[in-house]
Amino acid sequence: MTGFFGEFEVSMDAKGRFLLPAGFKKQLPEGSGEAYVVLRGMEQCLNLYTMEAWEVLIQKISRFNDLNPLVQKYKRLLFSGSTRLEPDTAGRLLLPKQLQQHAGLKKDLIFSAQNNRIELWDSKTYYDYLNANAADLSSLASEISGPAYLDPF
Repeated sequence: MTGFFGEFEVSMDAKGRFLLPAGFKKQLPEGSGEAYVVLRGMEQCLNLYTMEAWEVLIQKISRFNDLNPLVQKYKRLLFSGSTRLEPDTAGRLLLPKQLQQHAGLKKDLIFSAQNNRIELWDSKTYYDYLNANAADLSSLASEISGPAYLDPF
């Protein structure tokens, strides 16, 4: 998988359903897209994974020592509320209420590709976040370019 890219605006209906953007669907590998996993993000957003990307993440996280209290806490916080989503007959995904509340999702959403996952943001929250943090891009790039930030897996 080469990774996802792009930002897409989507609308969520009153029941918490939304359609996957056509531009994203075109990036899906053949045979995927029948199910996803959604969970709380580390910011005020949700993370959406294809089943393929979810399995890779689970393999990595499974290597952590479950007897370590920090690992237990990390997994509990990460996986709480995680939900498998399958498109309905109209192709819509339904977001659980507790996850909508976590991310402050209203009607207008941003579907932001982050390589191996998608972030779902409330539109206003997303643009406020980008505007508040845009000046940090250069310093972040410099700071994370060392070996301490490489994936140990």
